[in-house]
Amino acid sequence: MKKIFLLFAISILSSSVTNSQNSIDSLTKGYKNGTLILVGGGKKTHQIMKRFKQEAGGGDAKIIIIPTAISFNLLTDYFPMVKKEYTEEFKKHGFNNVTLLNPINKSEANDEKFIESLKTATGIYFSGGGGQVRVMDIFSNTKAHDEMFKLLDRGGVIMGSSAGAMVQSSFLARGDSKPTHVIVGDHQTGLGFIKNAAIDSHVLVRNRQFDMFEILQIDSSLLGIGIDEKTAAIVKQDTLEVIGDSYVLIYDNSYWSRSRVAKKPTFEDGSLFYFLKDGDKYNLPKREVNKE
Repeated sequence: MKKIFLLFAISILSSSVTNSQNSIDSLTKGYKNGTLILVGGGKKTHQIMKRFKQEAGGGDAKIIIIPTAISFNLLTDYFPMVKKEYTEEFKKHGFNNVTLLNPINKSEANDEKFIESLKTATGIYFSGGGGQVRVMDIFSNTKAHDEMFKLLDRGGVIMGSSAGAMVQSSFLARGDSKPTHVIVGDHQTGLGFIKNAAIDSHVLVRNRQFDMFEILQIDSSLLGIGIDEKTAAIVKQDTLEVIGDSYVLIYDNSYWSRSRVAKKPTFEDGSLFYFLKDGDKYNLPKREVNKE
């Protein structure tokens, strides 16, 4: 009888530990070190670029631009033009040490020459262009991917716009080998700098604000983050801060009102989201807006 009771107690304890671990694993968390800047597409405003420069270490910071999300044909045929355009844009905002690198396959993303550039970088910028699947096909589970985490470990910054922002989360929105109107595609894993989250871009400009619910139907534990153009969500550890001209939309199945209206509206399907604007901060694991 004592043996049966002991086995029962062990089973209960094991179940409790497992449930606790599952609860921890389901938390939405930013990376432990460094900074992520997630831009919703459109123009990278002076405010956003100034913050990137600040987090990277100033005008002499070593910046690596990765334009992999841009069409392969465009990069192949017009690479010098693309390189010139990005280099001039960043120099205009006061960056003096900018390198554009474009590995075209996993072999090149594992190449020591490319890895060496990442080892000394203080900032990485992933371009937009709609090709988040290309980014994942080339970088996921490579030495370059590992070096990106190491860059964050030493306090660096990774910024991405549009597709370059969407790839930074654990779940990859619009990750399909077909056109990007497919919300949940054949690629569902991102680079994983932010855990248990899905990111979408251009949300208001392109009327995408309801698309996130398709992802949340697949996995309701995810935090949905929708970012509009000319706006950025800055993630430092477990805090998300909004800067920019428009809004970040939060999908955490709760209700929040800037006017502190206590009554929560009821929707039978639970389709709730709310808006954060420039200066607002959000606690990722607690899933709540920080009090002023």
